[in-house]
Amino acid sequence: MQIRLENPADVVAIHTINEAAFRTRAEADLVDAIRGQAVPIISLVADDDGSIAGHILFSPVSLTGHDELKIMGLAPMAVAPAQQRGGIGSALVREGLAHCRALGYDAVVVLGHPEFYPRFGFVPASRFGINSEYDVPDEAFMALELEGSVLEGKTGTIRYHPAFADC
Repeated sequence: MQIRLENPADVVAIHTINEAAFRTRAEADLVDAIRGQAVPIISLVADDDGSIAGHILFSPVSLTGHDELKIMGLAPMAVAPAQQRGGIGSALVREGLAHCRALGYDAVVVLGHPEFYPRFGFVPASRFGINSEYDVPDEAFMALELEGSVLEGKTGTIRYHPAFADC
């Protein structure tokens, strides 16, 4: 299994993986919209000998009142249903976070399973005084500082790319 950046030949498989994993087109359509509208993005695939087994996407978000911060939002992440719970999602998250660090991002936020993301260091974003622009459960909206204590004292609301509201 190789985790690598997506390429144009992966687009259809990425759409299929997201649709299958979420059992709806919404996340698959969101990935397509973000790919076409947001810059920069980090879009990685889990390539299993030429077959795409998983996908993860990171796109820029902003924290109100703190334009100096470089923050990425992790959303969505999908693994083919038949290959879930085999470490592919974890590998995608680890590699995605490494890309975010290498590109100089300060933090990452995610709306996800509170049992899964803490293993990578994510904590409820409310601990920093940060909330989501969407009405989501506190324990499911999490943040990870990639650079020291960059979020300390930086309260506000995370705003996602407008493509999120369209899907």
